Amino acid sequence: MLDFFLSSAWAQGAQPQGGGGPFFFMMLAFFFIFYLLLIRPQKKQANEHKKMLKILTKGDEVVTNGGMLGRINKIGENFIAIEIAKDLEIKIQKHAISTVLPKGTIKGL
Repeated sequence: MLDFFLSSAWAQGAQPQGGGGPFFFMMLAFFFIFYLLLIRPQKKQANEHKKMLKILTKGDEVVTNGGMLGRINKIGENFIAIEIAKDLEIKIQKHAISTVLPKGTIKGL
């Protein structure tokens, strides 16, 4: 009665399948390429940014991630006060600094 609703599966003489060796090596190669092209450069860039933030001093001219240029007036543990115009000072988070400019750049603009 059950054979009417479900067809019986008959085993056929199939070739034995190979192991997962080639698949494993292919996945390992993809991970290695992924590491070389994405992970390693991103870690290197993050380390360079941390080093740049450690050497910031009062009077440095910087560019923020938002594109504002200014001169550092005060440096705190997490925040920096930047003068962006005469008598106009803003506070931003330290990690929002993207670039340190050479001295005198702002006057030249």
